[in-house]
This record gives sequence, structure tokens and C-alpha cells, in this order.
Amino acid sequence: MKNIVLVGMPGCGKSTVGVVLAKTLGMDFIDTDLIICKREGATLQRIIESSGLQHFSQVECAVGRELKLSGTVIATGGSMVLYEDAMEHLKTLGPVVFIDVGLEELSRRITNITTRGITFEEGETLEDIYKSRRPFYEKYADVAVDVQDGSLEQTVEKLVKILRGMLL
Repeated sequence: MKNIVLVGMPGCGKSTVGVVLAKTLGMDFIDTDLIICKREGATLQRIIESSGLQHFSQVECAVGRELKLSGTVIATGGSMVLYEDAMEHLKTLGPVVFIDVGLEELSRRITNITTRGITFEEGETLEDIYKSRRPFYEKYADVAVDVQDGSLEQTVEKLVKILRGMLL
């Protein structure tokens, strides 16, 4: 069975939507951020602070490249789309879904940008990250779903309708 790969900005709801989507479709669920934490034995923020962005990027890319799964909803880290080889591999695992949330809503949702484990250069803002990553989300997505309006259940229902044909 194919997988479903969720991409999108930090705070867009990939993990939340992913868990409910997996339950609805009878699939497994993984979050690549949690795989990174387990592999490194630290939180995302601690990895970034102690080992640097370059090390974090190498680990995140490796996790994306190495996944071998079936029948799983995969929530990727917000920066996974920055690694072409990881994304090309993930696209072979199943459809890539861009969980699309506007900048204004993301600003409301993310209040801890400096402690959440989000990869960004010193001086970058959430808006900078949004503008630089959005083209990559759009590039790799097989489908984009605007989840800003509606409940979690409505979002999952919308995704199930879209994905049913892609998973067979």
C-alpha cells in the first residue's frame, strides 16, 4: 500500500491532521521530527543549538532519504522540502500533500519560533521562512489542501476524498 507524505510550514497541522488521517484510513503514522529526536537523543531545538543548522539539515535529509515504509501517513518536518534528494525519494513512497495555511494564521499558531526547533538563519522572520519555502511546497506537492477554514474533521474528510483514488 502506498504512503501519504504531508509537507507544509511548521504549525500548519501536519502531525495533527496526519494522526487523524491515518486513523481514518487505517494506516500507520510517523513524524520525521520524532525520528530525528530519537536518532539524535535530543529535542529539535537542542539539536539545532548544540550541533548547528548544518548538522540538523544533514540528519533531516538522511531521515527523508532513508524511509522505507508502506501504508503510512508521513508528517515531514517543515524544512524537509529544502532537500531535493530526500523529497525525490519521498515522492516515490506515495502522494505528497501540501497542507496549506496562510501566513497570518501561522503567525497566530506559532508563538515560540525560537524554541520550537524551526530551522532558520539568524535574523529571519516567520514571513521570510514562509516566502522562501512556499515555492518548494508547491513544487513537490501532488495536491495542495487549504486547511485554514474548517474543522480538523472537515480537513480530513476533504483529504480522504482527494486521496482515495491516488492510493489504489
